[in-house]
Amino acid sequence: MDRLFTMFATRTATAAGQPLTFVAAVALIVVWGVTGPIFGFTDTWQLVVNTATTIVTFLMVFLIQNSQNRDGAAMQAKLDELLRALDTAREQFIGIEHLTDRHIEKLRAALEEEVGQEQGKPATADDSVHRMLRRF
Repeated sequence: MDRLFTMFATRTATAAGQPLTFVAAVALIVVWGVTGPIFGFTDTWQLVVNTATTIVTFLMVFLIQNSQNRDGAAMQAKLDELLRALDTAREQFIGIEHLTDRHIEKLRAALEEEVGQEQGKPATADDSVHRMLRRF
């Protein structure tokens, strides 16, 4: 079941992000709009598009969230492998994505303070960004 859902979610999310899918959605809305005068702009005519868009949106939220969760987990696994493989990296950082937001913020602040104490490195990320932007 998990594998089938993953395959379905991946294919659906990929298809939903294609320009042709957007064009098809716009075309459906145009067709719906053009049929308004034919159906006299009735409540049923309006209900059709409202119901369809609500259902599609509701289902797409779950499919897209599933795809994002898998992408995030894969990215974390790759970063964890880099931390594990590099001799100079601190392996204690593996799995920090499971910490609370407050703990991660404290860790980030401590890292920024630490980098400011290293010889030849700017005190904040802001300084680093400004230096990089000047190069381009």
